[in-house]
Amino acid sequence: MKTPGPDHPITITRNPHRIRVMLGGFIVAETTEALTLREATLEPVQYIPRKDAQMDLFERTDHASHCPYKGDAAYFTVTAGGLVRENAVWTYEEPYPAVKEIAGYLAFYPERVDAIEEFER
Repeated sequence: MKTPGPDHPITITRNPHRIRVMLGGFIVAETTEALTLREATLEPVQYIPRKDAQMDLFERTDHASHCPYKGDAAYFTVTAGGLVRENAVWTYEEPYPAVKEIAGYLAFYPERVDAIEEFER
């Protein structure tokens, strides 16, 4: 386990905007409670509470990955509007203490969904 620091900063903040994830013309997730995770030089990632996702459209896969800063990630395939996007969604169910706020939240690969939209409230 690595701890975020000056050489690899990670910040998690509440996003004050509405976040909507679209696939196949359907809203697969929409929330006003997203967390924005900024990690080093990577693009910011929106983490969405599961309660705000259409979980009946998600199927857990066997795919897994490991981040030395965040922990073990599990993945979901999402199906909507006749489109199937394998491993388009990831989650850290038991993240490391430094990023514990994202536990159980969902994140989406932008290139595997139609859109991740952000609206001012």
